[in-house]
Amino acid sequence: MKKDLLNISDLEEGDFEKIWRKAKKLKQNLKNGKPHASLKGKTLGMIFDKSSTRTRISFEVGMYQLGGIALFLTSRDTQIGRGETIADSAKMMSRYLNGIMIRTFSQQSVEDFARFASIPVINGLTDLLHPCQILSDLFTIREKKGSCEKIKVAYIGDGNNIANSWIEAAAKLPFSLALACPEGYDPDRKIMEKGRKEATEGITLVRDPLKAAKDADVLYTDVWTSMGQEAESEKRKEIFENYQINKRLLKAAKKDAMVMHCLPAHRGEEIASDVIDGPQSVVIDQAENRLHVQKAILEILL
Repeated sequence: MKKDLLNISDLEEGDFEKIWRKAKKLKQNLKNGKPHASLKGKTLGMIFDKSSTRTRISFEVGMYQLGGIALFLTSRDTQIGRGETIADSAKMMSRYLNGIMIRTFSQQSVEDFARFASIPVINGLTDLLHPCQILSDLFTIREKKGSCEKIKVAYIGDGNNIANSWIEAAAKLPFSLALACPEGYDPDRKIMEKGRKEATEGITLVRDPLKAAKDADVLYTDVWTSMGQEAESEKRKEIFENYQINKRLLKAAKKDAMVMHCLPAHRGEEIASDVIDGPQSVVIDQAENRLHVQKAILEILL
């Protein structure tokens, strides 16, 4: 049976290890100049309904380094934008391609695409979830901390797709997660309820960022205004004013705490410039590891 990567909830603990072991090996091969064209002759279709920097570059370069080809497609470039059904598109593309990566708004669209496709489908981002990002972030934490076990991750900010995927990960792996979100901007309720039931180390949601950051091993944030929410930008700046990762918040965390941000960052809003550019920030390492982890995902699925 073909496998998809639509969310983190569907992964088993062994799947995480398989992805990270392969990512480590592929990263070493690239650094050492060792050829690793395991996907020679394979083709990945990349459907983008949302603009991207890291997702497009990392998947496109990743396929090239693995010996394959990546095709960049937008709704303007295909008949999907002119009313062709997801079912017809998925079935047709399955005859041309070896895999599909989708970056779009609706999680349901990705799941429908996977249901009708006979080739692997990868969720490159939806409004609900961003599994590839969190798998890469956990890989980065393992590199820096040696393990994800028994650590505390503090997520500060909007309860968006990043927060939802962190909750799904905490429900699967033995680390604790503390989220600090303003009232009315909580993560998805169903994902939160399921995560709290399944997490072995605990998931908490508070309003006070300092409380969430206390003794954290990782401080994590994302933009306050995601794509599609631009009209709310000024309102969100007021509501999220006290949810900035800055030196005050960093002092509440452990002395060796890592600062993470999935990028792009709005310096002076969700994170202070002296923190994101400071010695505890690993944001560029995070961005690089998207390449290696997604190459591992591609190699496993394709």
